[in-house]
Amino acid sequence: MAACSGNQNQQNEQEQPQPQEEVAVAEELVVAGNYGEEIHEEGAISAEELLTKMEGVDSMQVKVTSEILATCKMKGCWMNVEVPGEDKMRVTFKDYGFFVPKEGAEGKTVVMEGYAKKVTTDVETLKHFAKDAGKSAEEIAAITEPKDEITFVASGVIIKDAE
Repeated sequence: MAACSGNQNQQNEQEQPQPQEEVAVAEELVVAGNYGEEIHEEGAISAEELLTKMEGVDSMQVKVTSEILATCKMKGCWMNVEVPGEDKMRVTFKDYGFFVPKEGAEGKTVVMEGYAKKVTTDVETLKHFAKDAGKSAEEIAAITEPKDEITFVASGVIIKDAE
């Protein structure tokens, strides 16, 4: 498996030393930025609009904006985003080629470009995701049914700072 790559952020911190009192602020700001392929915000639709566009189709290439609910606590290899009227939408990253921060992204706006697809996620995979999210043993044991959902494979992501 690929390891989480955070080298770009580490280089920036080393090149630009900051006074000690500003370090905590700088660490918060590291979350915002582009991950994966460079994309732009123009043309992004809401997650709610995505649901409408997915009616009658199995998959589509699209650019979507939403709010990040959670990221993988183990590596940052997936994130869950808000979809109004739905539980959430799981986002993974094309070819396991990039990751997002493991913490600090929750509540931030995200723009992502890639493929949305209708899938049925099996119980074993759902339990694996729950474990990666830090859920309790009881919560993991309560997963007993596969889930029909829309998932997203992003080729590029922009995490925005609060405006």
